[in-house]
Amino acid sequence: MCHHDGEMPVSPDENLPYDNLRGDMAGAGGLVKDEPGDFEVEEIPAYEPVGEGEHLFLWMERCNRSHEQMTWQISRSLGIPSRDIGVAGIKDRRAVIRQYVSVPASCEPHVARIETEGIRVLRAARHRNKLKRGHLRGNRFSLLVRGVTHEGAARAAVIADRIRRQGFPNYFGSQRFGVAGSTLSLGFDLLSGRQTPRDLPPSRRRFLLSLAISSVQSHLFNACLAARIRDGILRRVLLGDVMLVVESGGRFVVADVDREQSRSDAGETVISGPLFGPDMLPAADEPGRREAHVLASQGLELAAFVPFARLAAGSRRALSVRPEELLVKSVPEGLRVLTTLPSGVYATSLLREIQ
Repeated sequence: MCHHDGEMPVSPDENLPYDNLRGDMAGAGGLVKDEPGDFEVEEIPAYEPVGEGEHLFLWMERCNRSHEQMTWQISRSLGIPSRDIGVAGIKDRRAVIRQYVSVPASCEPHVARIETEGIRVLRAARHRNKLKRGHLRGNRFSLLVRGVTHEGAARAAVIADRIRRQGFPNYFGSQRFGVAGSTLSLGFDLLSGRQTPRDLPPSRRRFLLSLAISSVQSHLFNACLAARIRDGILRRVLLGDVMLVVESGGRFVVADVDREQSRSDAGETVISGPLFGPDMLPAADEPGRREAHVLASQGLELAAFVPFARLAAGSRRALSVRPEELLVKSVPEGLRVLTTLPSGVYATSLLREIQ
């Protein structure tokens, strides 16, 4: 069950194919994240705190600070273990991020201690339950693309229009794989048995394990998505595909291709790709064979994920996403992109298509 050569490419996503959204037209070019303030993310909570309860929700802003730096600062300044801190999602470092974080309500008198350079508490309110991963409707982004090409704004407008109608490839962003693919390499080492959880520092073990295994799941998903784009079947429903119902998140295996193609074209459902794990609903027929081929080509078997089932049980993920909103406007520095995306969808993957 070893990965074929023990080495991961330095940038796992650099060779991923683009969608055919541009036709023969070039993209808009430009640079993203030139400054942390160029990339603003605001979580859209699944619910607001009710004002009473055993937990305190902190609406926080961090600028150019990682998730770990934030949780370490909260833990240290409030004198609580990191396991008492709840978040709905983990975000990139090089950005301005506003999100809820929950801590025990007993910390309320000491909240001011958290503030430090790059980390602020904007407001606090009590709630009855701890914030958990996935308690999130989505994320709102304000993105500045600097230095676009001469015709960049016009090109971006055309591409954005196509994305609104057809969606864009739901790739995991490169930040998922660690610096130079280090998190991904660790994941392959753990799944192949070259390393064990005991090799990781106890204080960070659970965090690193979860990150590393999900990094491999993400890499394999990207590979399955890339193969469908290369073969021109990103939006073509195949017998045996696992579809996701957009409204409810329900999933089912395709038995009637014509019926499901029309539902997919209408945006009611979307074709899914694999997040490998023991609880994943497998595709059948040709899609099942395609997914099995990707797994085998990386030197893995499904059984490798079983020991990590509690951290990465397996699931399905939409192959493409139609943004709730997408506005692209010309500004003196380049382009301002405003978009709202479901939880877990990477704005960098949207920008990749526009650029």
